[in-house]
Amino acid sequence: MPRRDISFKTSDGLTLRGWFFSPTSRNGKLPCLVMAHGFTALKEMDLDTFAEHFTSNLPISCLVYDNRNFGDSEGAPRHEIIPSLQQSDYSDAITYGQSLEDVDAEKIGIWGSSYSGGHVLVVGAVDRRVKAVLSQVPLVNGWDNFNRLIRPDFQPGLNQTFQQDRLARMSGKEPGKIPVVHENPLELSSMPSTDSYQFFSMWEKKSNWNNEVTVRSIELLRANDPAHGIHRVSPTPLLMTVAQDDVLTPPDLALEAFSRAREPKQLHIIPGGHFDGYTGFNFERNAGRQTEFLKQTLCS
Repeated sequence: MPRRDISFKTSDGLTLRGWFFSPTSRNGKLPCLVMAHGFTALKEMDLDTFAEHFTSNLPISCLVYDNRNFGDSEGAPRHEIIPSLQQSDYSDAITYGQSLEDVDAEKIGIWGSSYSGGHVLVVGAVDRRVKAVLSQVPLVNGWDNFNRLIRPDFQPGLNQTFQQDRLARMSGKEPGKIPVVHENPLELSSMPSTDSYQFFSMWEKKSNWNNEVTVRSIELLRANDPAHGIHRVSPTPLLMTVAQDDVLTPPDLALEAFSRAREPKQLHIIPGGHFDGYTGFNFERNAGRQTEFLKQTLCS
């Protein structure tokens, strides 16, 4: 599928960079799906596979970009995640997409996975330009997710780390960093699961991904509650994809959030864990259902 490099400015002046995918043959203005990755992940980490699948099977374009402070996009401190800013960047990406001459400005959808799967629930609720929301294996409640992932006996030490990092920043020191993943799940990391280590260590060898994230990002994750207003996404159509064996963003949390969403909404439960929808047989099942949803909504 044709792909070109793009860049756009955020409301606070950063340049975010990514790709714009379109079908091989197109006629007139097409719907556009805005896509960004999850916690610390880069656009190279399978977002191109999803975008190519959508543009191969639908009359749709895809705008894919790296989150601020990561990959090819600008921003500092590097490898810091402030949820509200990433959510705001989605809306700026929508504005940029609407400005393109080959995009139908009235048919914009948003796609997110894991951490950004939560972001799109916020953006879909407050940005009425959005006409379809695809939320894949989303983090829906940071407090509950944090307490599922981090052992209770580790939390006092982590709280002390949060305090020390704030004091260090105030004195002018560089932000503290911790690993995103670690081979030993008992060691400190932001994603202490075996499948997280396998996924990210694989991409570390073949991309520019770095195994670090700021301490503040973890503190802000715990406070992030993206599904709080999930009922406000309606009447925009919502598709939530949940992995039944997900230990990173547990399915019961996602299903509880989905129960509070209003119609029109669709739920797709796929086998496997958090990362199994990105590749192999599960990718076809996952992306195929998302393609059908886009056909029914954005491309109707």
